[in-house]
Amino acid sequence: MITFIEAKLETLSIHKTGNRQAGEALVLSEAPFAATDEVLGSLLIQYFLQPFEKVNEIYRLHHATGNAELNEVFHYASMIFNKEESFHECSRQLAKQLYELANHPKIKNGELYVAYFTNLQLEGELLEAIGIFKSEQKEPYLTVMQQESGFDLGYQQEAINIKKLDKGCIIFNTEK
Repeated sequence: MITFIEAKLETLSIHKTGNRQAGEALVLSEAPFAATDEVLGSLLIQYFLQPFEKVNEIYRLHHATGNAELNEVFHYASMIFNKEESFHECSRQLAKQLYELANHPKIKNGELYVAYFTNLQLEGELLEAIGIFKSEQKEPYLTVMQQESGFDLGYQQEAINIKKLDKGCIIFNTEK
C-alpha cells in the first residue's frame, strides 16, 4: 500500500502532449515548474498520489527482449534516480516518447506531469519515486469572491478537477 503523509514533491516538469496522428503539437517546457506556494504543493501531492492510496496493483517495467534496460521508461527513470539533475531533460524525453506512441485516434491531448518525490511510502518503506501523470479532462469551475458589499461570482472555463486524475503511474526506486 502507498502512503503519502510524509511525501515531498521535489521537482515537477509539465509538458503538453497532443495526438501526433491528429496533427496535435508536442510542447515541451524549458525548465521545471518552480512551485513556491506550499498550498499548491499540497494540492499537487493530493491530486497525483491520492488515487494510488488504496490500489494494490504493482507492475514491473520490461522489454520484449527480456532486457529491461532497453525499455525507454526504465532507462529514463534509472537516469533520474542515479543523477537527479538529469530530471528535467529526462522528463522531456519521456514526453517525446509518449508523443511518438500516441497514434490511436482516441488518445486525447493534455498536460503531462513528471514528478520526483521523496519519502513516498510503499509497504512501510520510505522511497524516492517518479510519477508520470496526464490530465486530459477539463471542467468549468465557479469561483466566489467576497467583496465589500457582497459577493462576486466568476468562473474558470477549463480547469482540472484535482479529485479526478485521468492517467498516471508511479515508479519507485526499488528492485531495479
